[in-house]
Amino acid sequence: MGARLTSRRVFVRDLGLGVVALTVGGTLWAACGGDEASPSGSASVPGATPPPGSDVSPPAAPVRAEPTVRQVLLDFVSAYVVVRGTEAVVVDTGVGGSAPAIERGLAEVGVGWSDVGHVLLTHRHPDHVGSLGDVAARASDAVLYAGAADVEAIDTPRPLEPVGDGDTVLGMKVVDTPGHTPGHVSVFDPEGAVLIAGDSLNGEGSGVETIVDGVGGPNPRFTADMATAIASVRKLAALAPDTIYFGHGEPKLAGAAVALEALAARL
Repeated sequence: MGARLTSRRVFVRDLGLGVVALTVGGTLWAACGGDEASPSGSASVPGATPPPGSDVSPPAAPVRAEPTVRQVLLDFVSAYVVVRGTEAVVVDTGVGGSAPAIERGLAEVGVGWSDVGHVLLTHRHPDHVGSLGDVAARASDAVLYAGAADVEAIDTPRPLEPVGDGDTVLGMKVVDTPGHTPGHVSVFDPEGAVLIAGDSLNGEGSGVETIVDGVGGPNPRFTADMATAIASVRKLAALAPDTIYFGHGEPKLAGAAVALEALAARL
């Protein structure tokens, strides 16, 4: 078993980690800006052009940091910790007993439970929500989320916020991807073109039959509605992700958009 830490340009594989990983994601808006006094004594206006001869530069636009993603493997399933700045999101909680492994994943990217502002569940299956109670107890200030159509089927220690298309969690877009379960959701970060697909897609080594260059479709054995699930694959292909992380199988770290488009055409 192992773990992976990635940014848009860096991929490091760490061996020897035990179990699980879920994603935790955070958004940091860092920017210059504001109300510095101009040489004439008047306040500068964000975005305004300074007067001729002025040595005052216009304020920079806000910049959102690309996320750092930590994958921790738990036997046959993965969870993810996603970090932006000093805030984290845990995506999925793995099977029961996975909280200690998730805690190690948080520590490896320099955060702890108090930094987890969000816990997002891609779907209701027990290998993805099995440690929700333990994770929620440790991340006591975190908001919990799941796709609207799966909320009622998840045993939760405190209310789940229903999410879907149009919602964002720490700068990451929630994408409705039903089919595997009625309320399955995926998470896409447009800054790094990073997709966390849950079980709407599968990676190499997941056991699915149809895999194109490391990207596979939903597993028919565990998918409630394959026709709807295939439509969700095509929806994800339109996002053109650079990197894809799966609930099962090896991440696709390069050439993901081309592989996913080819898969969508084949299904």
